[in-house]
Amino acid sequence: MKTIVIHSETLGHGDDELGKKLMAPFLRKLLIAEKKPARIIFYNAGVKLLVEGSPVLFELEELAASGVELIGCGTCIGHFKLDDKIAVGRKSNMQEIVTYLTESDSVITV
Repeated sequence: MKTIVIHSETLGHGDDELGKKLMAPFLRKLLIAEKKPARIIFYNAGVKLLVEGSPVLFELEELAASGVELIGCGTCIGHFKLDDKIAVGRKSNMQEIVTYLTESDSVITV
């Protein structure tokens, strides 16, 4: 089982504008991949992608509909005051996140 971790609103480091432009194509390619991850875990600013108005909300909804579990860090969601704005995925806790990370065959951080 594969797990992907997204920890920011951008893909990669360096130029944030470029990173924002890359996130949607990355998620679209993931959607059509033959082998999708079992789950995507979002923490830190990455949880902002799960909210209403997110620039990648459509892609995340499609991934969820295809069976990919979307999990947001509850502490992070609370920190950014997003509890009532989550549009896709579910809120979790660090214990569950650590369990998923340690039980996954591979973890990919983007």
